[in-house]
Amino acid sequence: MSDDKPVHTPLEIKLKLSLERQPLPNISYYQRLVGKLIYLTITKPDIAYSVSIASQFMHSPTMEHFNLVKKILRYLKGSVGHGIIMKKNESTQIIGYCDVDWAGNYIDHKSTTGYCTFVGGNLVTWKSKKQAVVARSSAEAEY
Repeated sequence: MSDDKPVHTPLEIKLKLSLERQPLPNISYYQRLVGKLIYLTITKPDIAYSVSIASQFMHSPTMEHFNLVKKILRYLKGSVGHGIIMKKNESTQIIGYCDVDWAGNYIDHKSTTGYCTFVGGNLVTWKSKKQAVVARSSAEAEY
């Protein structure tokens, strides 16, 4: 993939992945690659959501899912040098953000929720998780 051009985003907006395509012939290669990307999310939280999407298909990936992983790799190629930066400052202000996409998964209609916490302007915690049940309203999804 060294000749591939970098991309600006690791995932398309409103991505619709299906399970009905032809399975990937070498599943273990896909699993090892996604496992390495999961490990990389420790220092690259900007790929956490797209890697979580790719990891949902670990047991039955298709070529469409493999193309998603290749797009993440192309994004990483273009974002060398970006990561978590910790700056020394006098502030100890704690700020938190959260968001949810209501029924954003097109396969099972489950919501994904996430949050991040900053202390003194430095990112210290973050999490993105697919909810266990289908929310019937946006208020229920955010709860």
